[in-house]
Amino acid sequence: MVLMRALMALAALAIVPRFPAAVLAGAISGRVTFPDQQTGSATRPMVSDLGGMAMDPIDRRRSVVYLDVVPRQAFEEPPAGRARMDQRNEQFSPRVLAITVGTFVEFPNNDTKFHNVFSLSKVQPFDLGRYRPGKTGEGVRFNHPGLVRVFCDIHSHMSAYILVFSHRFFATTDDQGRYSIPSVPAGSYTLSIWSELGHAESKRVNVTDGAVTEADFQVERAP
Repeated sequence: MVLMRALMALAALAIVPRFPAAVLAGAISGRVTFPDQQTGSATRPMVSDLGGMAMDPIDRRRSVVYLDVVPRQAFEEPPAGRARMDQRNEQFSPRVLAITVGTFVEFPNNDTKFHNVFSLSKVQPFDLGRYRPGKTGEGVRFNHPGLVRVFCDIHSHMSAYILVFSHRFFATTDDQGRYSIPSVPAGSYTLSIWSELGHAESKRVNVTDGAVTEADFQVERAP
Protein backbone atom coordinates (compact mmCIF):
# COMPACT_ATOMS: atom_id res chain seq x y z
CA MET A 1 0.00 0.00 0.00
CA VAL A 2 2.83 2.37 0.87
CA LEU A 3 4.52 1.59 -2.47
CA MET A 4 1.26 2.21 -4.36
CA ARG A 5 0.82 5.61 -2.71
CA ALA A 6 4.40 6.54 -3.58
CA LEU A 7 3.90 5.57 -7.24
CA MET A 8 0.67 7.56 -7.39
CA ALA A 9 2.47 10.60 -5.97
CA LEU A 10 5.24 10.30 -8.56
CA ALA A 11 2.68 9.99 -11.35
CA ALA A 12 0.93 13.12 -10.16
CA LEU A 13 4.22 15.00 -10.18
CA ALA A 14 4.95 13.79 -13.71
CA ILE A 15 1.84 15.46 -15.13
CA VAL A 16 2.41 18.80 -13.43
CA PRO A 17 3.41 21.25 -16.20
CA ARG A 18 6.92 22.59 -15.86
CA PHE A 19 7.38 26.27 -16.59
CA PRO A 20 10.75 27.83 -17.40
CA ALA A 21 12.23 30.18 -14.87
CA ALA A 22 11.08 33.76 -15.26
CA VAL A 23 13.26 35.77 -17.60
CA LEU A 24 14.67 38.88 -15.99
CA ALA A 25 13.93 41.98 -18.05
CA GLY A 26 14.34 45.72 -18.06
CA ALA A 27 14.00 48.51 -20.61
CA ILE A 28 16.17 50.90 -22.60
CA SER A 29 15.07 54.45 -23.33
CA GLY A 30 16.58 57.75 -24.34
CA ARG A 31 16.54 60.56 -26.84
CA VAL A 32 18.06 61.14 -30.27
CA THR A 33 19.18 64.69 -31.02
CA PHE A 34 20.82 66.53 -33.91
CA PRO A 35 23.54 69.20 -33.82
CA ASP A 36 21.34 71.98 -35.24
CA GLN A 37 17.74 73.02 -35.53
CA GLN A 38 17.38 72.20 -39.21
CA THR A 39 15.38 69.01 -38.81
CA GLY A 40 13.54 68.80 -42.08
CA SER A 41 13.48 70.04 -45.63
CA ALA A 42 10.77 71.40 -47.81
CA THR A 43 9.65 69.28 -50.71
CA ARG A 44 10.69 70.74 -54.05
CA PRO A 45 7.55 71.00 -56.21
CA MET A 46 7.31 69.48 -59.65
CA VAL A 47 6.92 71.93 -62.54
CA SER A 48 3.44 70.61 -63.16
CA ASP A 49 2.52 71.28 -59.53
CA LEU A 50 3.42 74.96 -59.47
CA GLY A 51 0.40 76.98 -58.50
CA GLY A 52 -1.26 73.88 -57.07
CA MET A 53 -1.35 72.24 -53.66
CA ALA A 54 1.56 73.14 -51.37
CA MET A 55 3.64 70.22 -50.13
CA ASP A 56 4.23 69.67 -46.41
CA PRO A 57 7.84 69.83 -45.17
CA ILE A 58 9.52 66.44 -44.88
CA ASP A 59 10.53 65.53 -41.32
CA ARG A 60 13.76 63.53 -41.57
CA ARG A 61 14.40 63.21 -37.83
CA ARG A 62 12.76 59.82 -37.38
CA SER A 63 15.39 57.31 -36.30
CA VAL A 64 15.43 53.66 -35.31
CA VAL A 65 17.35 52.47 -32.23
CA TYR A 66 18.05 48.75 -31.96
CA LEU A 67 20.17 46.04 -30.35
CA ASP A 68 22.97 44.76 -32.57
CA VAL A 69 23.15 41.34 -30.93
CA VAL A 70 20.16 39.96 -29.08
CA PRO A 71 19.44 37.01 -26.76
CA ARG A 72 19.17 33.69 -28.56
CA GLN A 73 15.51 33.25 -27.65
CA ALA A 74 14.68 36.47 -29.49
CA PHE A 75 15.18 34.73 -32.83
CA GLU A 76 12.74 31.89 -32.15
CA GLU A 77 9.42 33.58 -32.91
CA PRO A 78 9.76 37.27 -33.75
CA PRO A 79 6.32 38.89 -33.62
CA ALA A 80 4.95 39.51 -37.09
CA GLY A 81 1.72 41.05 -38.15
CA ARG A 82 0.44 43.78 -40.41
CA ALA A 83 1.57 47.36 -40.89
CA ARG A 84 0.78 50.16 -43.30
CA MET A 85 2.58 52.95 -45.06
CA ASP A 86 0.08 55.53 -46.34
CA GLN A 87 0.47 57.87 -49.27
CA ARG A 88 -0.82 61.34 -48.46
CA ASN A 89 -0.09 64.72 -50.02
CA GLU A 90 2.61 63.11 -52.17
CA GLN A 91 4.46 61.71 -49.18
CA PHE A 92 4.80 58.29 -47.56
CA SER A 93 3.53 58.16 -44.00
CA PRO A 94 5.31 57.09 -41.93
CA ARG A 95 8.50 57.95 -43.78
CA VAL A 96 10.40 55.45 -41.60
CA LEU A 97 8.80 52.12 -40.71
CA ALA A 98 10.48 49.46 -38.52
CA ILE A 99 9.03 45.94 -38.59
CA THR A 100 9.93 42.32 -37.86
CA VAL A 101 10.54 39.63 -40.47
CA GLY A 102 7.27 38.20 -41.76
CA THR A 103 5.26 41.42 -41.41
CA PHE A 104 2.80 42.19 -44.21
CA VAL A 105 2.78 45.88 -45.18
CA GLU A 106 -0.04 47.60 -47.04
CA PHE A 107 0.42 50.79 -49.06
CA PRO A 108 -2.99 52.50 -49.28
CA ASN A 109 -3.32 55.47 -51.62
CA ASN A 110 -5.02 58.11 -49.47
CA ASP A 111 -3.96 60.87 -51.84
CA THR A 112 -5.77 62.64 -54.67
CA LYS A 113 -3.44 61.30 -57.37
CA PHE A 114 -2.28 58.02 -58.83
CA HIS A 115 0.81 56.44 -57.26
CA ASN A 116 3.12 53.50 -57.93
CA VAL A 117 5.00 52.04 -54.97
CA PHE A 118 8.17 50.09 -55.73
CA SER A 119 11.61 49.15 -54.42
CA LEU A 120 14.79 48.00 -56.12
CA SER A 121 16.26 46.82 -52.82
CA LYS A 122 18.09 43.48 -52.90
CA VAL A 123 16.45 42.65 -49.58
CA GLN A 124 12.90 42.88 -50.95
CA PRO A 125 12.40 44.13 -54.52
CA PHE A 126 8.76 44.75 -55.50
CA ASP A 127 6.55 46.84 -57.77
CA LEU A 128 2.86 47.30 -56.95
CA GLY A 129 2.04 49.05 -60.23
CA ARG A 130 -0.02 52.19 -60.57
CA TYR A 131 -3.28 52.49 -58.64
CA ARG A 132 -5.83 55.23 -58.16
CA PRO A 133 -6.76 57.25 -55.05
CA GLY A 134 -8.73 55.29 -52.47
CA LYS A 135 -7.20 51.97 -53.50
CA THR A 136 -4.62 49.80 -51.78
CA GLY A 137 -1.91 47.92 -53.64
CA GLU A 138 -1.43 44.20 -53.20
CA GLY A 139 0.90 44.77 -50.28
CA VAL A 140 4.21 43.08 -49.50
CA ARG A 141 5.33 40.50 -46.95
CA PHE A 142 8.90 41.21 -45.86
CA ASN A 143 10.67 37.91 -45.31
CA HIS A 144 14.29 39.00 -44.95
CA PRO A 145 16.03 41.42 -42.56
CA GLY A 146 17.63 44.58 -43.92
CA LEU A 147 16.97 48.08 -45.19
CA VAL A 148 14.40 48.61 -47.95
CA ARG A 149 14.09 51.96 -49.73
CA VAL A 150 10.66 52.71 -51.14
CA PHE A 151 9.81 55.05 -54.03
CA CYS A 152 7.01 56.19 -56.31
CA ASP A 153 7.82 56.11 -60.03
CA ILE A 154 5.26 58.86 -60.74
CA HIS A 155 6.55 61.34 -58.15
CA SER A 156 10.35 61.27 -57.94
CA HIS A 157 10.42 63.30 -54.70
CA MET A 158 8.56 60.57 -52.79
CA SER A 159 10.70 58.14 -50.81
CA ALA A 160 10.62 56.18 -47.56
CA TYR A 161 12.53 53.57 -45.58
CA ILE A 162 11.49 50.20 -44.16
CA LEU A 163 13.84 48.53 -41.67
CA VAL A 164 13.20 44.82 -41.26
CA PHE A 165 14.53 43.10 -38.12
CA SER A 166 14.83 39.43 -37.18
CA HIS A 167 14.06 40.32 -33.55
CA ARG A 168 11.78 42.69 -31.63
CA PHE A 169 14.33 44.78 -29.75
CA PHE A 170 14.05 48.07 -31.61
CA ALA A 171 12.08 51.31 -31.45
CA THR A 172 11.31 54.28 -33.70
CA THR A 173 11.73 57.75 -32.20
CA ASP A 174 8.71 60.00 -31.63
CA ASP A 175 8.22 63.68 -32.47
CA GLN A 176 10.51 64.67 -29.59
CA GLY A 177 13.23 62.19 -30.52
CA ARG A 178 12.38 59.89 -27.61
CA TYR A 179 12.40 56.09 -27.85
CA SER A 180 11.81 53.13 -25.56
CA ILE A 181 12.63 49.43 -26.01
CA PRO A 182 10.68 47.38 -23.44
CA SER A 183 11.10 43.85 -22.08
CA VAL A 184 14.83 43.53 -22.75
CA PRO A 185 16.33 40.52 -20.92
CA ALA A 186 18.95 41.51 -18.35
CA GLY A 187 22.43 41.57 -19.83
CA SER A 188 25.04 43.61 -21.66
CA TYR A 189 24.32 44.76 -25.23
CA THR A 190 25.51 46.96 -28.06
CA LEU A 191 22.89 49.60 -28.87
CA SER A 192 22.94 51.15 -32.34
CA ILE A 193 20.99 53.74 -34.27
CA TRP A 194 19.91 54.23 -37.88
CA SER A 195 19.13 57.72 -39.21
CA GLU A 196 18.88 58.97 -42.76
CA LEU A 197 20.50 62.22 -41.62
CA GLY A 198 23.81 60.85 -40.48
CA HIS A 199 25.63 58.61 -38.03
CA ALA A 200 26.08 58.13 -34.29
CA GLU A 201 28.48 55.80 -32.50
CA SER A 202 27.02 52.64 -30.99
CA LYS A 203 26.83 52.39 -27.20
CA ARG A 204 27.44 49.58 -24.76
CA VAL A 205 24.55 49.30 -22.30
CA ASN A 206 23.87 47.12 -19.27
CA VAL A 207 20.24 46.17 -18.68
CA THR A 208 19.14 45.12 -15.21
CA ASP A 209 15.91 43.50 -14.07
CA GLY A 210 13.08 45.95 -13.44
CA ALA A 211 15.15 49.03 -14.30
CA VAL A 212 15.25 51.49 -17.19
CA THR A 213 18.65 52.07 -18.78
CA GLU A 214 19.06 55.52 -20.34
CA ALA A 215 21.06 55.94 -23.55
CA ASP A 216 21.03 59.14 -25.63
CA PHE A 217 22.43 59.64 -29.11
CA GLN A 218 23.50 62.70 -31.05
CA VAL A 219 23.50 62.17 -34.79
CA GLU A 220 26.36 63.73 -36.71
CA ARG A 221 25.20 64.99 -40.06
CA ALA A 222 26.46 63.21 -43.13
CA PRO A 223 28.78 65.46 -45.20
